Amino acid sequence: MIVSTELEQKGNLFPSEIINYKKEVDTLHFFTKNGVVLQVTVVRDSVIRFRYSTTGKFENDFSYGVTIHASRGYSFLDVTENATHYILTTSKLICKVEKLSLQVSLFDALDLKLINEDEIGFHWEESYEFGGDIVKMSKACQKAESFYGLGDKPVEVNLKGKRFENWATDSYAFGKDTDPIYKAIPFYTAIQENKAYGIFFDNTFKSHFDFAQERRNVTSFWAQGGEMNYYFMYGPAMEDVVKNYTDLTGKPHTLPPLWALGFHQCKWSYYPESNVKEVTKTFRDLKIPCDAIYLDIDYMEGFRCFTWDKKHFPDPKRMVKELEDDGFKTVVIIDPGIKIDLEYDVFKEALDKDYFCKRADGPYMKGKVWPGECYFPDYTKPEVREWWSGLFKELIEDIGVKGVWNDMNEPAVMDVPNKSFPDDVRHDYDGNPCSHRKAHNIYGTQMARATYHGLKKYAYPKRPFVITRSAYSGAQRYTSTWMGDNVATWEHLAIANNQAQRMAMSGFSFAGSDIGGFAGQPQGELFARWIQLGVFHAFCRVHSSGDHGNQEPWVFGDEVTDIVRKFVELRYQLLPYLYTAFWRYVNDGTPILKSLVLYDQEDTATHYRSDEFVYGEQILICPILEPNAKGRRMYIPRGKWYNFWTNELLEGGKEYWVDANIDSMPIFIKEGAIIPKYPVQQYVGEKKFDEITLEVYYKEGKEASILYDDAHDGYDYKKGRFSLRTFQVTGKKEELIIQQHKRGEFNADYSKYKMVFHNLPFTITAIQIDNVAIKLEDLNISGSQTISIKKEFSELHLFGK
Repeated sequence: MIVSTELEQKGNLFPSEIINYKKEVDTLHFFTKNGVVLQVTVVRDSVIRFRYSTTGKFENDFSYGVTIHASRGYSFLDVTENATHYILTTSKLICKVEKLSLQVSLFDALDLKLINEDEIGFHWEESYEFGGDIVKMSKACQKAESFYGLGDKPVEVNLKGKRFENWATDSYAFGKDTDPIYKAIPFYTAIQENKAYGIFFDNTFKSHFDFAQERRNVTSFWAQGGEMNYYFMYGPAMEDVVKNYTDLTGKPHTLPPLWALGFHQCKWSYYPESNVKEVTKTFRDLKIPCDAIYLDIDYMEGFRCFTWDKKHFPDPKRMVKELEDDGFKTVVIIDPGIKIDLEYDVFKEALDKDYFCKRADGPYMKGKVWPGECYFPDYTKPEVREWWSGLFKELIEDIGVKGVWNDMNEPAVMDVPNKSFPDDVRHDYDGNPCSHRKAHNIYGTQMARATYHGLKKYAYPKRPFVITRSAYSGAQRYTSTWMGDNVATWEHLAIANNQAQRMAMSGFSFAGSDIGGFAGQPQGELFARWIQLGVFHAFCRVHSSGDHGNQEPWVFGDEVTDIVRKFVELRYQLLPYLYTAFWRYVNDGTPILKSLVLYDQEDTATHYRSDEFVYGEQILICPILEPNAKGRRMYIPRGKWYNFWTNELLEGGKEYWVDANIDSMPIFIKEGAIIPKYPVQQYVGEKKFDEITLEVYYKEGKEASILYDDAHDGYDYKKGRFSLRTFQVTGKKEELIIQQHKRGEFNADYSKYKMVFHNLPFTITAIQIDNVAIKLEDLNISGSQTISIKKEFSELHLFGK
């Protein structure tokens, strides 16, 4: 292997030739002359793990990112050797390991085409400051290769030509291209020649990714410590890569309660109680649906977590009950900083039990946050997480709070240069003691994990609802998230659109932005356009700092109030569609939002598109991202799509101008789709209804849709008490057939479907249900486009002329 003089001068070290190898079931070890060991583990036919040691000895194999529930096993594995390579073959991949240099190349096992190969491959630099290695990997970048992922980076969807740092950072009022910010998700996908693969670099130290910025034909990633330990995942479909990653790092442990998918209102801060009641009453008076009201740090006594300011909230249990009676769930903030105060029970108990993080030489980690000087729990210690989870008993079980919002958990510290803990802070790391250099990126996730278990315990038999600001890979198992402290600008509206798409393709679909912007005050037009986008994100919350004025829908005047109501009502109508998309996500890892490249990677026109996205499986969304717009040009993906507002049918694969005044936004429905809709409710569960609407969009040919349902809270769905209905639509020139297949034991309250048919090319003249002719006058036909029928049928057959 030829190594550049430049790299040699930087002190980089490289593996030498392989002198031996051994195989143990699914794992191979390759030993080199200079003591480097490569461990290759076949996790699945399409997932291979690569792990390197420079000392001949591996660290304890422990990961916060990889779930114990990840799928394992493969159908085929063969290992052969020739003069220059060892060759591992699965049913999906061929992996070649070069004997001379330990370099790796990966091929599609079916067509033998190259997918990915090391450039220099693994190399390292000894860290004299901290000990251990700075571990590095460089891979060849193909000419037309594109890259996606890495969580919440505020850039365009395609990462080609950019470099990033993963270090969870409190980035108040971040801007376009700010890096790093709140999350550290070291996973990316790539596409070249229509083959998609992914790399998850499971290393929690500060890491970097270079997507052909420094050298146009090289992609590289490296970390300031730990192991070179990465998983290679193959598609070739990009969606399958994301599913593989989400399977490895974990799907959400539970479906969210349906109310958590409603509209949420938040501000720093709603207090006293009279202010909270005024806001919630106005929502009901104006009939703008809303399910959750948030209390920021001012609900506490002196910002002490797990306390209440009795002056502003004299009887929180009564207040929370009254809010719940009006359909509002109360969500409260909890930060990691615990005020140093020996009269404060939470502090005293943690101090007595030695649960706070310490510096290397023994003193407690002390830092200033909202309460003043604080100590910080070490959430990487199991008994600390257990203690923390127990602190939620009063909030959840006694007072009745329904959700908890973890903020400042990067962790953020005020008035210090790096805004966080110093490097020498020590952590238990679940029995693998380490410094903050290793634990920093997972601190917030472990806090959210402990919070989740507290809510799961005390909200039972209801489902928990947790939100976090900071996250590492795997956080999606426990929590939802938002993008942090954004700004009320048009640029940030576009950033929010990109971030939500990127989070979904990074395995974390339950995400959204602070609608309207946290810092600054939006004009009414910007707020309306942001609502239009936000109602199509899985997490939908208005949040503002409040220092520039209020940000409730009605403060912008009647026109904006009406637009907000219109779009929030649409979100509530589409809740069964979103809940079904969530079921797909929890069940098999399918992203709820799909960037166009994820939706159709074969169309190269999608590879640099970032404005449009597919919501669920069959709704295309394109937000308006500029002021004074009466419409916009947008790309319609291949296939045929109906304009949601006009029913106009467009042929995809090209750009169109689409009209969209301030009270509209481009929304399209895939031809052949069946979109389920609820009646408008002011909050989830407000109404019991006997009928739901199925919007049927005619297609000549076949298309399948699904509708998932359960009790919308609790865990009975895990015992089979759910309903999964599959609808197969077959359209002909004078016929339409809808076949319904149901599985699961759950039976919803509604007994009828109101079917609304769009663009039928015929007038209905006869109807059969399960091969029995039905009189048209018995079906409550409205015109030729709408019928009402009982939901339990196997086949509906419409005839026309």
